[in-house]
Amino acid sequence: MTLINGLRGALTLPLLAVVASATWCTPAAHADNDNDTVIPNNKRLNDSVFANIYTAQKQNGCVANPHLDGRLVEAARRHTFDVRDNRDVNGDIGSDGSTPQERANAAGFTGNLAETVAINPALAISGIEILNQWWYDPPSRATMQDCRYTAIGVWSENLLDRSVVVAVYGQPATT
Repeated sequence: MTLINGLRGALTLPLLAVVASATWCTPAAHADNDNDTVIPNNKRLNDSVFANIYTAQKQNGCVANPHLDGRLVEAARRHTFDVRDNRDVNGDIGSDGSTPQERANAAGFTGNLAETVAINPALAISGIEILNQWWYDPPSRATMQDCRYTAIGVWSENLLDRSVVVAVYGQPATT
């Protein structure tokens, strides 16, 4: 019995050192929107939202394949931060009075567009919660299924008590 207690005591200090080292040396988490899983990010959520839009269009008989457009991703990103950080903003109009069209134009996109916004009063939001907000809302569903919108931008951000997803749908101007 004394030998076991001696071993337990001898192992406690090294184990404590390993746990303390792991705790103190762990980097702060931040979203970087790439595909690694070492640093938490929303890339997989954003990709799944795009996949749901793609599927909605295909189920609606759309022939053209929608694609991610970096300019619309930027417009979605800008509005996502605005909605996340300003509790009185809960739709298309930004805290500065900007419209989805103005944000897309500022990002360099020309053409017609629409936008859907999902807000969840929690740390996280799932693809199912997003679909529940958009699919069962007739105007949002019509936007998701609209075959004219072939350029898509999606962004999401989270706070402890608010998660926001914005999708911007663009019909590129013909030249």
